[in-house]
Amino acid sequence: MLTNLHVKNLALIDEAEVAFGPGLNILTGETGAGKSILIGSINLALGKKMTREVVREGASSCLVELVFQIENPQILSSLKAMDVETEDGQLIITRKIQDGRSISRMNGETCTVSQIKKIASLLLDIHGQHEHQSLLYQDRQLEILDAYGRDNIGPLLEETAEKFTDYKKLQKELEAYQMNEEERAREISFLEFEIQEIDEAALDPAEEEELERRYRKMSNSRKIAEALNQAYQLTGYEAGAGEMTGRALKELSGVASFDEELEGLVSALTDIDGLLNDFNRDVSAYLSDFTFSEEEFYETEKRLDQLNHLKSKYGKTIADVIDYQERQKRRLEQLQNFEARRGLLSDRYEEAVKRLELASHNLSAKRKEYSRELSKQIIIGLQELNFLDVSFEISFSRTDHYNKNGFDEIEFMISTNPGEPVKPLAKVVSGGELSRIMLAIKTLLADKDNTETLIFDEIDTGISGRTAQKVSEKMARIGKGHQVLCITHLAQIAAMADVHFEIAKQVEHMETLTRIRRLSESESVQELARILGGAEITKTVYDSAREMKELAQVQKTSRLKRTE
Repeated sequence: MLTNLHVKNLALIDEAEVAFGPGLNILTGETGAGKSILIGSINLALGKKMTREVVREGASSCLVELVFQIENPQILSSLKAMDVETEDGQLIITRKIQDGRSISRMNGETCTVSQIKKIASLLLDIHGQHEHQSLLYQDRQLEILDAYGRDNIGPLLEETAEKFTDYKKLQKELEAYQMNEEERAREISFLEFEIQEIDEAALDPAEEEELERRYRKMSNSRKIAEALNQAYQLTGYEAGAGEMTGRALKELSGVASFDEELEGLVSALTDIDGLLNDFNRDVSAYLSDFTFSEEEFYETEKRLDQLNHLKSKYGKTIADVIDYQERQKRRLEQLQNFEARRGLLSDRYEEAVKRLELASHNLSAKRKEYSRELSKQIIIGLQELNFLDVSFEISFSRTDHYNKNGFDEIEFMISTNPGEPVKPLAKVVSGGELSRIMLAIKTLLADKDNTETLIFDEIDTGISGRTAQKVSEKMARIGKGHQVLCITHLAQIAAMADVHFEIAKQVEHMETLTRIRRLSESESVQELARILGGAEITKTVYDSAREMKELAQVQKTSRLKRTE
């Protein structure tokens, strides 16, 4: 579960530390106090896209830190499979935003936003203010059904996606064979020209480097010759370094017998003289061989031009040109054996269609099996949420094309009045009814995938009275098996809190700030009275709030206990 939230310099929050508890955590406050900022901070830490406005005015950076204590062995196992190590089941996720950039960390190690999002899907489920509207989309409805039957539908869904990939690949290949005889002949002619042009060049990847070396040498022959002649003269034995060295050696040799130490100098100078002599001779030999014909230069230049021409047409390097030729040869072979290959590919395509059809059929059958079970469970959940007489079905139809999810198109059908036939969800329900349906579905899915923490941002949209009481009982019941964080405006739901937080906006030192604090039992009653009474809290309102709190506690310890 989510045990701690630390927020610094986010929007109207300068710094806040919130310690959540197990069960039902309720967050209340005046409209505009910043309740959604709190949920937004959790979303931000878990990888939601950010804007520059998230950083509090006057601050250079903001920080959000989430601390999870994970007890579920399945979740721990899944995290381990993702190479995420926890410390005694504790996982700390942080995200710091500075200068328009963000850095995410898990247990102190830098990680990507995509990694965070993947891990977050295991830890919690966030229901935003308008998420229930997604129920109106058939794609979302299909996702819900697949999630409900994940253990058995999932493998079939993966198999179908794999078969669909094969099908699309072969379909694309087959499309390349959709041409008439004239088009085919024209392409064959063009391919033969390109292949022949490259063949005639007799390419060798190692040749280009040698040609460029020779061309560079011949292009700069005059500079090379001038430099060599100068070096030959300066190191030679006609007024050059060789002559000077010879004279020095003669002078030194004449006095070497007078001192033994001079023999070492004579030896060194002798070596220098020998090296100069060898160098001079090598330069002379190089100059003697340093000849080439204009024809040789022309042929080298011509060959380089040919290679550059081919590279401009077929690739950046000679190796690329050779690879291009190989691809064109394969394409030519395909076209030369067009009918036979098209027939073979067509047969493979038909087999792929059959395999995809079978996989989609098996997937659809399993979905229909789970749709009946899901419908029954949704009806039970809706009855608990004050849908007195409700019918719910999942309608199946077939799309006119395959996709990675098979060929199923489903639609949630509902009737909320006795005697009326079921109709598509979008044509029947109100906003309040839609939010209750989503609550029922979220509860079912949470039980299925072992999600430890559920977050509801204003699940009470469009409900009141007896319905609100039913929703509060449902939230309390969910809180028995999960950690629930719920933002609400309804006293009936707030009264069921195991842990109650108040979010308030305050002005301090000419700054508007959002403060979050955990309420005591008496403070919780006072907050309920505020919700019930509005601007003026009378004794009657306060007594009603206290009674509501007491009744809620009785319900949690009696009726909910009986339903376990």
